[in-house]
Amino acid sequence: MKNIISELEWRGLVHDIMPGTEEQLLKEMTTTYIGFDPTSDSLHIGSLVPIILLVHLKNFGHKPIALVGGATGMIGDPSGKSDERNLLDEATLAKNVEGIKGVLSRFLDFNDTAVNAPVLVNNYDWMKGLSFINFARDVGKRITVNYMMAKDSVKKRLSGEGEGMSFTEFTYQLIQGYDFYHLHKEYNCLLQMGGSDQWGNITTGTELVRRMNVGEEAKAFAMTCPLITKADGSKFGKSEGGNVWLTADKTSVYKFYQFWLNTTDVDAEKYIKIFTFLDKETIDALIEEHKLAPHLRVLQRKLAEELTVFVHSAEELEKAIKASNILFGNATADDLKQLDEATFLEVFDGVPQAKISRSDVEAGLDIVTVLNEKTGFFKSNGEARRALTANSISVNKEKVNETFVLSTKDLINNQFVLLQSGKKNYFVIRVV
Repeated sequence: MKNIISELEWRGLVHDIMPGTEEQLLKEMTTTYIGFDPTSDSLHIGSLVPIILLVHLKNFGHKPIALVGGATGMIGDPSGKSDERNLLDEATLAKNVEGIKGVLSRFLDFNDTAVNAPVLVNNYDWMKGLSFINFARDVGKRITVNYMMAKDSVKKRLSGEGEGMSFTEFTYQLIQGYDFYHLHKEYNCLLQMGGSDQWGNITTGTELVRRMNVGEEAKAFAMTCPLITKADGSKFGKSEGGNVWLTADKTSVYKFYQFWLNTTDVDAEKYIKIFTFLDKETIDALIEEHKLAPHLRVLQRKLAEELTVFVHSAEELEKAIKASNILFGNATADDLKQLDEATFLEVFDGVPQAKISRSDVEAGLDIVTVLNEKTGFFKSNGEARRALTANSISVNKEKVNETFVLSTKDLINNQFVLLQSGKKNYFVIRVV
């Protein structure tokens, strides 16, 4: 087997690793699982690292299992949380589980027939029939309270100033541990991976596997990756509008592309190793090229391109680049008209706007009236005429003169008109 640990180490994706894990992965195809918490019906870019880990596992000949926590989601993981979570109702949870399955299916082919084909499971399927008495007797008996209390996720909550931790959240690590035991038994799953805040939960699982089996069947391993942060120490994965999601209905492809394009030089050098599948030679060459001309933002562009294709598609990347070029490049009126309403408003977010009645546009409006009286883009008719004479006014990216009349044929999405003075002064008309 090729050494996946060496690959993950140079990419900065190894935080803690249990002794023997690397040897196991070198020895044979190893079934490995990662869990996904169904707190929403989609996943945001904070979940990209575990998704990428599963893809690396598949690419290196191992068998990845993606677990959606339909059962554990009913309780809520206390790891990294200072307060008790609000519990989701079953209908919301079921919707979230289906949504996450849909997202994961875009990155892993669960219909594959290869020996190391990815598997998608929901822990509710095996937890729903387990009685509390049987769980307490068969699982709770194996792990001491002392062992559970020593975990950081528990200690931090109990020593904090909040209201402590409910018995419900205290049992979370046991339930997650039982997932590992079940997958170990049913799929010969020997390794669990996750973020570094999951180390306590994962090692509880390895301990449970050992205590509920004997001999060679008691083998179980653990590995975590670092939690991704920005260079300034702030939380990764959020933009000014909140989380950056992996589905276009929550975060448009344009905004997704822009998020990566706007990363700092320091972060881009780190992220291109973590979030892409480019080889080391290619990445090293890109880093050197970037250092020679940082203003060209070679790293950011490559990062944004690779991630947009991976999460969405090459076609969607092309649209996102065209949308970006509308503000900063040589876009045409046709490019503008291809934008859907949401993307148009995102591209011109913060640009001054005015409303004009549809009846006025249907009747036809001379450009001077549009620039001054109807929008206030210019303070007087004289100022508007001087700008037109200087050939500095564009309507929908096309130069116009004083004879231009605005009509319904000029509407983008049947409701917008884009005015431009010079290179950088934009104004949006919304026709109502």
